[in-house]
Amino acid sequence: MAKSKPSRKEKGFKDRRGKGTSLDRVLPDRPSTKKSCATKGSIDDLLAKGSALLQTSQADEALPVALRALKLLKSEGNDLTLTALPALNLLAEVSLELGDADNAREYFAQASRLDSNGLVPESQGGGVEKFLWLAQLSEEGGQDSVLWFEKAIAVLRNEIESISDPVLKAQKSKKLAAALCSIIEIYMTDLSWEPNAETRCETLITEAMLIAPESAETLQTLANVRISQTRVEEARKTLEGSMNIWKSLPAGDEGVPDFPTRISLARLLMEVGMEDAAMEVLELLVEEDDTSVEAWYLGGWCSYLTAEKSKAAQNVDPRSAEGSYGKEPAYNEALTSSRDWLRSSLRLYELQDYEDDRLQAHALELIRILDAELGDAKEEVEEEDDAEDEAWESEVDDEDQEMREA
Repeated sequence: MAKSKPSRKEKGFKDRRGKGTSLDRVLPDRPSTKKSCATKGSIDDLLAKGSALLQTSQADEALPVALRALKLLKSEGNDLTLTALPALNLLAEVSLELGDADNAREYFAQASRLDSNGLVPESQGGGVEKFLWLAQLSEEGGQDSVLWFEKAIAVLRNEIESISDPVLKAQKSKKLAAALCSIIEIYMTDLSWEPNAETRCETLITEAMLIAPESAETLQTLANVRISQTRVEEARKTLEGSMNIWKSLPAGDEGVPDFPTRISLARLLMEVGMEDAAMEVLELLVEEDDTSVEAWYLGGWCSYLTAEKSKAAQNVDPRSAEGSYGKEPAYNEALTSSRDWLRSSLRLYELQDYEDDRLQAHALELIRILDAELGDAKEEVEEEDDAEDEAWESEVDDEDQEMREA
């Protein structure tokens, strides 16, 4: 399952004073002098300004502002305290926006050392988010990512127990289920060689379904598990149920899974032979973001699979004895569509300096096959240009004739 950026807007804090953890020990001290009050005001202003710049896609300008806030916090003492959490989180998020995963990881790591159990309220820069990000940004991956997700899961379970607001509780439960599903993804990829991988996946998906049974992401992960178990028909029904949750919602609705999750959904739909449903998802994705190399590539591959299925169902040779292509229109339309999608993907691949050699190699191989079936694309373009030129010349001749007659 593709991993999405956790929301920063949820709130919730479990008071653990009854379990031996004093609230006073995790909350920052109040400023005791006018100077410190003034400094705190400056820091708060800087953090507010940095956050506003980040939210308006001005990460380059937000970075020096956030660094200034952290510098002021350090000037009050040699060691960072809990008051630095908002600045560290902001710097991590700015770094992510700038594509600097290394610095983002370091800032989140510093925050996790200050709030190692996630007991500080989110309103003060604490909570679970840093653990979820460290799981995703882990250089080691595998078991290290699992450990960070497990830490996040422990925090979320404690938070959920103390929440009475049903809306907030549902949001936290969905996030908990997503963390469980993320661990499943790891056991199905990086840790698939572990002897207990399948058992862990089954245990985790059972818990996720109990926590968030109406989550599209949870159902999608369940389908992935069922595919790995060759229970394909169950996977198809589960994927259909997952799509039904959000496909009628308007674009941008919170109930619609994020872009990477829907990319993964398209792949799963193709894997179980639901090409029509996959194309429905992919068409929405390119409408939402027409610069996605992977979405265009998957659309081309999906159309190719549709053509192959059509050919097998009709049991026809699309090329007639004369070498024409009129015998099976659906087959040819699917092939033509496939080539168009793949060519778009490769154009974007070059423009973006995209790094996925396997995707590029497969797209080029498919286009080679398609050119052999449909004819060279360059020749077709030249023929279309010649036809347009002839039509234009004919139109000009007609206008000249009309003028002479007038």
